Amino acid sequence: MSTNEPSWDLYRTFLAVLQHGSLSAAARELGLTQPTIGRHVDALEQAVGHELFTRSPNGLLPTEAALDLRPYAETLAATSAALVRAASGRGNRIEGVVRISASEVIGVEVLPPILRELQEQYPALVIELSSSDAVEDLLQREADIAVRMVEPSQEALLVRRIGDLAVGFFAHSSYLERHGRPETLAGLAGHRVIGFDRHTGYIRAMTKRYPQLNGIGFSFKADSNLAQLAAIRAGLGIGMCQAGLARRDPALVRVLPQAFEVPLDTWVAMHENLKSSPRCRVTFDALVEGLLDYRRRQNEAQQA
Repeated sequence: MSTNEPSWDLYRTFLAVLQHGSLSAAARELGLTQPTIGRHVDALEQAVGHELFTRSPNGLLPTEAALDLRPYAETLAATSAALVRAASGRGNRIEGVVRISASEVIGVEVLPPILRELQEQYPALVIELSSSDAVEDLLQREADIAVRMVEPSQEALLVRRIGDLAVGFFAHSSYLERHGRPETLAGLAGHRVIGFDRHTGYIRAMTKRYPQLNGIGFSFKADSNLAQLAAIRAGLGIGMCQAGLARRDPALVRVLPQAFEVPLDTWVAMHENLKSSPRCRVTFDALVEGLLDYRRRQNEAQQA
């Protein structure tokens, strides 16, 4: 590397300041001192020949030059993390780091028991779970394995379809005791309904399939699926929930089962180059087996 090229440490610091909006927060994140963070930013500004941040009452604001650099710094960070994971898993032993990407609800509510059994069997395996509804890029190695609710369209991926996870309307029994049960989708308009505060592609597709939902006002809105699930469990109203999760709580009651059900197609995917990695292969297989079992138990509960 040329001596004039900024080191990775400078880009790592730059990305931390971008993400946290202050030198002090970036210092806490990276375990460095605030003066060191400041020197890193100054050095990167000098190397690229542009000011990267401006001060404001709300902290450090990125300049246009900083926003232009951001995707490249994020790619460096993903590549660096992938390099560490690859180096940690050399040889045929089941050890090292595997990074899994999954939606909020799947990551928090469904995967932990599966991962517990996996790590009981392979105690040297380290799991990094990215629990977010953002789709991480497997080809760029932002994650090793992903659990997705849409069929992966990228090539060079090893993919296994789990099948549909049923999503329906549920409410806590205490809510239904207080407010009764709607008889039709149109009847939801007279109830407290839990929903989203923004229209994602998934929500638009669902309202296109069920146009009756367009006229329903939400009394509780959240951009987090976990927050909506918590609201259903607390008896705030009627909301959408995976049937497999609702079956765990006898107090959650299915509402309008014949009128509304959304199939949530589920897939497990990883880069095909990782199929020769023992740690990634056993993790992939464990996720597939565990999610298939989760779906099977959901279907049994619906048929009972």
